Amino acid sequence: MTFTVSTPETQHGWAVERPGPIGTGPLVRVDRRTPTPGPGDLLLRVEACGVCRTDLHLAEGDLAPRRPATVPGHEIVGRVIATGEAVSSFRIGDRVGGAWLRGTCGICRYCRAGRENLCPRSTYTGWDADGGFADLALVPGAFAYPLTETQDAASLAPLLCAGIIGYRSLRRSALPEGGRLGIYGFGASAHLAAQVALAEGATVHVLTRSARARELALRLGAASARGAYDRPPEPLDSAILFAPVGDLAPVALEALDRSGTLAIAGIHLSDIPSLNYQRHLFQERNLRSVSSNTRSDGREFLALAERIGIQVTVSPYPMSRADKALADLAADRVNGAAVLVPD
Repeated sequence: MTFTVSTPETQHGWAVERPGPIGTGPLVRVDRRTPTPGPGDLLLRVEACGVCRTDLHLAEGDLAPRRPATVPGHEIVGRVIATGEAVSSFRIGDRVGGAWLRGTCGICRYCRAGRENLCPRSTYTGWDADGGFADLALVPGAFAYPLTETQDAASLAPLLCAGIIGYRSLRRSALPEGGRLGIYGFGASAHLAAQVALAEGATVHVLTRSARARELALRLGAASARGAYDRPPEPLDSAILFAPVGDLAPVALEALDRSGTLAIAGIHLSDIPSLNYQRHLFQERNLRSVSSNTRSDGREFLALAERIGIQVTVSPYPMSRADKALADLAADRVNGAAVLVPD
């Protein structure tokens, strides 16, 4: 049977109706029937939902929609108000996080090898199923994370994608112990990954076009903060490209020392210009992409974030202004992470 508390028959939210430039209003208000949990599902009352650049890519059509009128949002913090009959690890009232990775097949060679982020049949919250830009959200219990009660919901939300993806990107960058890390772009994900790198003894150089982001980087402990196309003050052992700007890939590669690695963090990137082998790749420089995350990444990062006391810079928006939050994200007017909270 399904266990539940009193829930409304309908809920309010936002959906991507016709993808296009943010100025055309692709995100619209919707009223939907309250979903019923399947056997393995949790129904959450949303306490906060982060606004990720992936949500913007979906709204603007950079990511092709996988279903009509999808509710975005995959950094969900909520309270369990109903559970499916097969759920045993969560109870009514628990605080739970719903993240980007929503489902995998569990049987392909990638899943069996612990690389479920590469599962060809993987599914994603706010892309393959409705997400957290709404009063309520369904989250598969097997892909949900238990969350601490000691931190407010708005500061927890960005950890569930920006934090987890930033953590995987940092690991993909092969940063050596005590190494020199360059971070290109300094939004929600970057400002969290930087704190992990700093806590582990790295020297961090931030390169971003936003003056406010450069100020934040220095407050968090970065050794330098310069313009996106500037040269860092020393050669880099590793770099992460968070900005979805392909023009920055050769810039970052050229800033690497011998055998350095550039990890590209985003799900979408504008075209990369042609590379010059001698300038950008020779001397065993490495170029890597980052594809989603595994649940192990999520568990490791959330435990690490609590242990080091990671600081989350949040720009809160009422749920009724989700369109404004996306527009501000598109225009680089968000400092840190935008987060939707109930009105």
